[in-house]
Amino acid sequence: MEKEAIEQYTLIPNLPYLGFDIIAFTFSRTKELVHPLWEKGKKWAAKQPNVVFVSTGQGMDSDAIMVSVHKNYAGFVKFYHVFRRDWGKDLADFKIFLMSVKGSVQLKPFSFNYLIDAYQKENDK
Repeated sequence: MEKEAIEQYTLIPNLPYLGFDIIAFTFSRTKELVHPLWEKGKKWAAKQPNVVFVSTGQGMDSDAIMVSVHKNYAGFVKFYHVFRRDWGKDLADFKIFLMSVKGSVQLKPFSFNYLIDAYQKENDK
């Protein structure tokens, strides 16, 4: 099962210990969802060290999501200006949800360990 079910091992860092406080979820809607934008997005995201996830998708009047991590709000604002400069002409709209790792109330910490129980529960049916 491990060879088939686990794509890679990864860690979930203690972000405050590393000096990070902000996680930004950016939901965007492109003017045109076309292959050239996917390539541009892939190259752009690869050059952004604080971007941890980017994907196309659907929902919230958006067709893409990006997750980025920042040391503080000032660091996020600097990143936000680069994002707007590089993507402003390609996006019809975008929305940002900011979360303070130090100040937000986390009702269930981020972990993939929960999936073990979910997998077992589904396969016991």
